[in-house]
Amino acid sequence: MSATAIRRSVLAASAVSLALLVTACGGGEEAGGQKETKGGSQSEQSAAKALTAAELEKLVVAKGDVEGHKITVPGKDDTFEPGAVSVEKAECEPVGQAMSALPASKPASSVQRLVVQEPDAAKKDMPSIEELAKMTEEEAEQATLDSLDITKTMTSLWSYEADGAEQTLATLREAGKKCAGGFSMTLDGEKQQVTKVTEEKLSAGEDAVAWTVATKTGGTPAETKVVVFRQGTTLAGFSSFNIAAVTRGDAYEQPTAVIEAQAAKLG
Repeated sequence: MSATAIRRSVLAASAVSLALLVTACGGGEEAGGQKETKGGSQSEQSAAKALTAAELEKLVVAKGDVEGHKITVPGKDDTFEPGAVSVEKAECEPVGQAMSALPASKPASSVQRLVVQEPDAAKKDMPSIEELAKMTEEEAEQATLDSLDITKTMTSLWSYEADGAEQTLATLREAGKKCAGGFSMTLDGEKQQVTKVTEEKLSAGEDAVAWTVATKTGGTPAETKVVVFRQGTTLAGFSSFNIAAVTRGDAYEQPTAVIEAQAAKLG
């Protein structure tokens, strides 16, 4: 692969990363004439209160909570506005929302953090054109991809009144099943095709949904790791992307260190 081709691939992958910056509801049992769920009885759920934005700020992952990760408040260029996602199939909208780090339904309060894991090789700047010209094609490709071996995880906390969190998670689970074969969507005006939604196993919080969402944008394939788990009236959402993995066609793992740190803070 030439240096020019590498740069084209990197730029294409980077464009996808901007568009792809984000899990299971258990059955209940009848007890004493009232349905019991993991989150408590129906009466307990209806009385549950959402956490305030100030309370969520104290609970969201912060600097120093995840070793080897940089945690910051996301800027405007890192997030999407409500309404940025348009999905061809209405039943697939929750998947499109979650993979874009947007809530599947309107929460009472929310906060977000951008969590970036950088392996040692990725701490180097991308080689300059002059530096690439002095390398072999194999060296240039490796150096460029190493500089992009960065996993970005948009971490969100969404809190709901009553049983809103439980109902939203149930909606997400159902949408993942219905839309496993893929669907078309538009994100901030850019069309992309979700080719597959694959359910993954994950244990976090009181209930959880996890997927690998495969997409194609302008012919460039990509994967986004999506996790949403519930703790009481709050949902924690994670949408992860790795530019180098996409360019190489490699698989990468769920951001378990981030998920575990957030689960610990939520209790």
